[in-house]
Amino acid sequence: MVVSTENRYQEQNHLPPLTNNQTIPFRCWFKQTLIRIIVPTVIMGDTSWRVRYMVADKFSELQKAVGPEITRTDLVPAFQSLLKDTEAEVRAIAANKVKDFCLNLDKPHQESIIMTYILPCVKELVADPNQHVKSALASVIMGLSPILGRHNTIEHLLPLFLAQLKDECPEVRLNIISNLDCVNEVIGIQQLSQSLLPAIVELAEDSKWRVRSAIIEYMPLLAGQLGQEFFDEKLNALCMTWLMDHVFAIREAATLNLRKLVDQFGAEWAENTIIPKVLAMSRDQNYLYRMTCLFCINVLAEACGSDISTRLLLPTVLTMANDKVANVRFNVAKTLQKIAPQLDQSVIQPQVKPVLDKLNVDVDVDVKYSASEAIAGIAGKLLTI
Repeated sequence: MVVSTENRYQEQNHLPPLTNNQTIPFRCWFKQTLIRIIVPTVIMGDTSWRVRYMVADKFSELQKAVGPEITRTDLVPAFQSLLKDTEAEVRAIAANKVKDFCLNLDKPHQESIIMTYILPCVKELVADPNQHVKSALASVIMGLSPILGRHNTIEHLLPLFLAQLKDECPEVRLNIISNLDCVNEVIGIQQLSQSLLPAIVELAEDSKWRVRSAIIEYMPLLAGQLGQEFFDEKLNALCMTWLMDHVFAIREAATLNLRKLVDQFGAEWAENTIIPKVLAMSRDQNYLYRMTCLFCINVLAEACGSDISTRLLLPTVLTMANDKVANVRFNVAKTLQKIAPQLDQSVIQPQVKPVLDKLNVDVDVDVKYSASEAIAGIAGKLLTI
């Protein structure tokens, strides 16, 4: 008879084979050992901040391992201690775990534990002297809104969000802006706009371009939920201001933002509200803004359709072919190629083709190349006319 390796091992060590029923006491023993050895260490803390850091980093896993009862009695005070740790690195990693810790609390006691024990610590961290701690908290604090509900969010969390939106650290402001949707789902856009919109408008002119970029990214959502009338009154001017920002990335983001706004409010709104302002940029003294005008036309033509593209956008592009700056003329050729599919075919041969032919013999070699590419690109349209 062949004896398995496992059976021989058990015979040699006088160990009976474990049955499924016997594994259950083992799990209980392991959990009790975990509680007896590790939890006291967590509660009492360690003299090494690196150990405390690792404890904070793995706190959610420990919380799940020991269960809700020990979490309430032992881990909540331990987590409070970590949030108040003397080392900024420990406070930062603990702050980053606030949302997960709160989510893992058992539902019957979740709100009371957060409001009584966790929120007071969070309020202190909002004003922490270390910017990394504040930034870590800002990246997760908005996630408390769905847990605590509308009333607690308005009463207790909104003041904290507002303070963070005005924080001197740009990363803190950025993290709050990037997670506004969490709060919007809980309290609604009207309450959000009344409470936080003034601060958001102020951030639209923030000195850090990444903060301005985050505001732009959130603008279509705000527009859709605030409605056209409210948007035109409060935020429209901001969107146009971004088109003339000194940072190219902001101008580019603002251009794409226009497309999303047109998708939201429609071509008629664009014709009456933003297109006149965009076309006025074609006469700006700064050639960078004249180029931005062309970039806007590229996206507006696709969004607004043939009639507006042919009637309003094309004449401006054709006029800009005479611009004194070669880079503008270069982009005129690219724009004509870009918007050609949106134009009425009847204007391609008599209006577009002569301008491209003129640019094709431009003194600047890059302008000539761009024009030749455009002519080749719209060749199919020319043949069908």
